[in-house]
Amino acid sequence: MEPAPVTTLRLLLLPALAALALPAAAQQQSKGYKFLEAVRGAKGDEVVKTLDEPGQTIVNTRDVTTGEGALHIVVKRGDSTYLRYLLQRGADPNLRDGRGDTPLLLAVQYGQGGLVDVLTAAKANPNLANGSGETPLIRAVQKRDLGLVRQLLAAGANPDQTDNVAGMSARDYAKADGRAPAIAKLLDETPKRATRAVAGPKF
Repeated sequence: MEPAPVTTLRLLLLPALAALALPAAAQQQSKGYKFLEAVRGAKGDEVVKTLDEPGQTIVNTRDVTTGEGALHIVVKRGDSTYLRYLLQRGADPNLRDGRGDTPLLLAVQYGQGGLVDVLTAAKANPNLANGSGETPLIRAVQKRDLGLVRQLLAAGANPDQTDNVAGMSARDYAKADGRAPAIAKLLDETPKRATRAVAGPKF
């Protein structure tokens, strides 16, 4: 039988040894979780400290449950200061969450016109659709938000790109909705664009 002090020492060392045995990916995930929590809590000092670490690539880390990144979090709370800062630090404006929503789609969903401008200026693609094929422009039309529709068209949104659910485009949805005649008129006056096929992965 081992002396009690040796057994106690082993029990004390187990957590440390387990941490050393963790794969690098798991350690990074834990670090990513802390970073996203700092962003959620608007803990500026922690966010800056993490992003200032040499060789960091954590700015585009995604939540393992929802798939959302830091940009999704700050867009949901309408935080333009954090949004600009994270974009300056290399955050991907086209990062998709678990549903395929981009920060731009969420900015439209939450009616954040100012954030739409920030994101499109940072090269957010206005034609990136989510898992249902819904584009930011389709969502803006469904919300009957004329201002957002104008912004997205100015940023290059394609009114003829169709979704996967009904096979309808923003132009189609506008025509079908009699409650927003101004949007229907605007899209009717917008020249048709040829929808280019998006190439899939090559194997």
